[in-house]
Amino acid sequence: MTAQAPAAAAAKTTPVISVRGIDMVFLKKQPGVVDKTAKRLGIARPEPVGVHALDGVDLDVFKGEVVGLVGESGCGKSTLGRVIAGILAPTAGTLRFHGREFDEMSPQERYRAKVAVQMIFQDPFASLNPRKRVAEIIGEAPLVHGLVPRNELSGYVDEIMLKCGIDPAYKQRFPHQFSGGQRQRIGIARALAVKPQFLVCDESVAALDVSIQAQVINLFMDLRRDFDLTYLFISHDLGVVEHIADRVVIMYLGRVVETAPTAELFANPRHPYTQALLANMPRISTEKQTFGQIKGEIPSPLHPPAGCHFHPRCPFAFDRCAAERPRLITKSAGISAACHLLEESSR
Repeated sequence: MTAQAPAAAAAKTTPVISVRGIDMVFLKKQPGVVDKTAKRLGIARPEPVGVHALDGVDLDVFKGEVVGLVGESGCGKSTLGRVIAGILAPTAGTLRFHGREFDEMSPQERYRAKVAVQMIFQDPFASLNPRKRVAEIIGEAPLVHGLVPRNELSGYVDEIMLKCGIDPAYKQRFPHQFSGGQRQRIGIARALAVKPQFLVCDESVAALDVSIQAQVINLFMDLRRDFDLTYLFISHDLGVVEHIADRVVIMYLGRVVETAPTAELFANPRHPYTQALLANMPRISTEKQTFGQIKGEIPSPLHPPAGCHFHPRCPFAFDRCAAERPRLITKSAGISAACHLLEESSR
């Protein structure tokens, strides 16, 4: 894996993707057996249970950046990725593409914008149709969207496969005939085939062996250079994010708690949750390392705690943390954190 310098040339005027106040609540819509029985017996049904996956998320991603989105399992990072990719419609909030809200676009503009944002999933085997050959998996979308004429499709598929490190001689094979790393390359090729501007990579190397992870990460960096791509790289692996990302966003229980350039965040974390994550990050060192588990369990998104979501597990929590939601405080350009301690110290 090769460390990446910050994207100094990234356009800092209008973000490629901008989300504001994004909420995502998953409600139980269909009544189950218990609900149906209660209704027949005349017993009042309970209110639908809502899972608060995202809670007022703001995020900007600028052209040419690789933004790492980090957090524990269940924090909502994959849900945010699906909202940005247009797979899920948020409960509330706005999503902008190059400064324009999706809802304000014409149907044709919205269509082009959604094609320009593609997603690469964690499990390459589950995300590929097992009944289709690789040539069809990669070539179907550009043909349907009119990006490539049918008589040029075969050569176009070969070109994309070569760019992703797959031998075109294997394009008539099925997904099960490839290794995990090769299947992930097929998933990348499928996303790349529609000529996207923005890729949401959802744990795209988590299911791979470490040596294969390095190869796929280097592939991402090569494609970024060759196709002028922008990435939202979702991961729970801080070691991978440190090598690939220009900027890191930390999420906890549906909220963004800190964002900073990668080098700055790893050198000087400001939020207690970020500090705890980095303190428990394995590193190659001759010195003995002591790891301390973050106390407590992640609260349920069915009933998130009031105030700061992290306060039940935070060693620095005080009364205000349990009563008032902290706002993101900007300490300097590109660096912000949501913690009452930072606000108190600045007074």
